[in-house]
Amino acid sequence: MPEGDPLDTIANAVRTESVVKASRFVADLVPVADLEDAEAVIAEVRREFHDARHHCTALVVGDDGGRQRSSDDAEPSGTAGAPMLAVLRGARLTDVVAVVSRWFGGTLLGTGGLTRAYGGAVGDAVAAASRVRRRRMERVALRVGHEAAGRLEHRLRTWADLTGGADVAAGVYGPTGAVFEVATLPEHRDALHQLLAELGIPYDLEDLGTEVRRLPVEP
Repeated sequence: MPEGDPLDTIANAVRTESVVKASRFVADLVPVADLEDAEAVIAEVRREFHDARHHCTALVVGDDGGRQRSSDDAEPSGTAGAPMLAVLRGARLTDVVAVVSRWFGGTLLGTGGLTRAYGGAVGDAVAAASRVRRRRMERVALRVGHEAAGRLEHRLRTWADLTGGADVAAGVYGPTGAVFEVATLPEHRDALHQLLAELGIPYDLEDLGTEVRRLPVEP
């Protein structure tokens, strides 16, 4: 992944279940927008599984995964939240919360067993989730006269389809010409400028900064 890109996230909530020495573990992995959203998910799981003995959690939010939290929820310190968080970090995911609800089966698992069980539960959920790649796109506005607008739009759209890493918004036409907003991956920046040079038409280019966009969900 190029430097500066945000971490991946997941497309939809997933739920998996496992049993370890008669203890039942249900893992919920849910995409979230922020910490408040994550707390709401945790509260909802607690309400749904109110009879579970533990609801251990781990969450990562922010483009760079800079905000992280975990909770053992009365399990021995370091045996639940930390290994759950380690799985999320190892998978390079952000804007997700994991909640693992446990029903005690009568057999003590020990610290090592708990660590493996909670980490494994989140690992199963991550494996079942549809991953969404997010990339930081560079945005520019291209202004051209009416006489060149049609030609430019056609070439831009053809180029965007071929690269697979660019997007051309619908042109906005005004009294003096048209404006096309183009979002492209950083590695395609030079190709865009080369295309414009080959067209040989007068244009004005305005840098609109960057934004994070979701790319198609990976299979």
